[in-house]
Amino acid sequence: MFDTLTDKFSSVFRNLSGKGRISEENIRESMREVRVALLEADVNLKVVNDFCEQVVQKAVGQEVIKSLQPAQLMVKIVNDELVNLMGPVDTQIYTVTPGPTVIMMCGLQGSGKTTTCGKLALYLKAKGHNPMLAAVDLQRPAAVQQLRTLAEQTDVPIYADDTKVAPHGEVARGAAVSVARAAVNKARELGRDILILDTAGRLAIDQELMDELKDVNEAVKPHQIFLVLDSMTGQDAVNSAKAFNEKLELDGLILTKFDSDTRGGALLSAKMVTGKPVKFLGVGEKLDRLEEFRPEGVASRILGMGDIVGLVEAAHDKFDMEQQTKLAEKMEKGEFTLDDFMSQMGQIKKLGPMGKVLGMIPGMSELAKQANMNGEGVEGHMGRMQAIYNSMNRRERKKPDMVDAPRRRRIARGAGVEVNEVGQFLKQFDMSRSMMRAVGGMNMFSRMKMMKGLMSGDLGAIAQPGTNMLRTKRSGWQEPKDRNKKKKKR
Repeated sequence: MFDTLTDKFSSVFRNLSGKGRISEENIRESMREVRVALLEADVNLKVVNDFCEQVVQKAVGQEVIKSLQPAQLMVKIVNDELVNLMGPVDTQIYTVTPGPTVIMMCGLQGSGKTTTCGKLALYLKAKGHNPMLAAVDLQRPAAVQQLRTLAEQTDVPIYADDTKVAPHGEVARGAAVSVARAAVNKARELGRDILILDTAGRLAIDQELMDELKDVNEAVKPHQIFLVLDSMTGQDAVNSAKAFNEKLELDGLILTKFDSDTRGGALLSAKMVTGKPVKFLGVGEKLDRLEEFRPEGVASRILGMGDIVGLVEAAHDKFDMEQQTKLAEKMEKGEFTLDDFMSQMGQIKKLGPMGKVLGMIPGMSELAKQANMNGEGVEGHMGRMQAIYNSMNRRERKKPDMVDAPRRRRIARGAGVEVNEVGQFLKQFDMSRSMMRAVGGMNMFSRMKMMKGLMSGDLGAIAQPGTNMLRTKRSGWQEPKDRNKKKKKR
């Protein structure tokens, strides 16, 4: 995600940091490179020009050229301008009393509109609301059935009338209005506080589509209108949003397929071109893959600095908190087993694609890129770790230090991997175990110091004074007392 932009920004900042002191000409030259990268990412031309000029003006105005650390100040200015470009954003969905609050979903065919209706229903349900879906897309033959399937998967009631579906080639304009009205009445009758209308789409914007949407809008007077856009279509998505907004007063945009968008042109252009904020991002096929849009997090990831806040929020939603509490208690006692290690790996996988998760950790986006370049990907590497773990017997899992060369060969055969991969797996566990012991033995000040280092991308902070950790070639991270024990055994 944003690989090209991230690489270009990293290159620009590297060049600036190597100059010591920089001139206004250096800044303008760097922004010319950024301008080309943004245009290649399919960002709107006016947006690109305004953004680059704004950065130059702020950099000169804040006397970057006189700063002792000009590259760092440039990073801050670019980060702030990226946030301004995409924000501010209010992702809260305001409800009315008495209900239902009506949300009208619009979009072209293939944008992921119907699936997003299901995702939004699940999101609202998790927030404590009682949503209901309504199949108002009577143009596409399978739309009603698709929404009905999504309603079953999310355990949300649906209002649908199959008899109103338009025959192939005909327009269901009047029927859409009657179904929308009936859905509002049904939601009120059932006491649902939010009603999500899945309206008809087209392969392209046409007058019939707009007339139908205007009719539904006038009939039920939705409290919020969201437009669903395919982020991979770049400026085409932004142009569609502009056309929709001229006919309907949009309240926000939802960008789908964001996890597959390597350019980011639609996201960076949408707010400035349409004047409407991006509210949510679709980041995967599963129904729980709908995220609130945070400009700060996206800007930070574009600049290769991760998104630690977004990661913490995702972990809070996905992790088994009871299991995490038990692990924290074990850490306090300095206990961490191979079973705990693999359990943590399983918890991390719940956060979504591992490439995305690593991209949210400061300093780890490069690791994800390297794993993908090796052809295996992060998921593939974790799958091999799981195979090695499964190939070990109960005793070996409990006491991994007993795994000698013959056992490693047997485990490797059972897992279908090379023997050295078993060694690497055990080394990774040994490092994690030592780290967990160190964290468990820290006082509050030392823990805060380590977390500060992690959040700034300084992974070396784990080995700062107070953590009592040393690095050895043979077995990764070890505490001095463990090293002394091994010396005595020899």
